[in-house]
Parts: sequence; structure tokens; C-alpha cells
Amino acid sequence: MSPVQKYAIGAGVAVLLSWIFLPGWLTLLVVLGVVAAPVVGYMMLDPSQRERLKRARRRGIGS
Repeated sequence: MSPVQKYAIGAGVAVLLSWIFLPGWLTLLVVLGVVAAPVVGYMMLDPSQRERLKRARRRGIGS
């Protein structure tokens, strides 16, 4: 199982559990956090680090 699949499953479980146990507006915050965390992390990288990450993804490191 690839790391992306693991992340997607974990995010889905977090959203499902928050949907069951938390009120609607708090669930929305959890969903936004699950989506926004990797986006913010990627945007915090320097351009050279982004390029290195793109090269690593293209080569398939870790799979």
C-alpha cells in the first residue's frame, strides 16, 4: 500500500469518526484541517525543496 493510500484512508477514518461524534461545524473544521495540512506543508517548502520532492515522486522512491 502506498503512502498516499495510507494517508487517504487515515483522513477518511478521521472524517468519519468526527462526523459520528462531533457536531456539524466541528466536523467541517476537521475536514478543512485534513485537507489544508498537507497543502500548507507543501507551500512552506522552498522552491528547491519542491523540485526535489517532485523528482522523488517521479522516480517512485518508497514504492
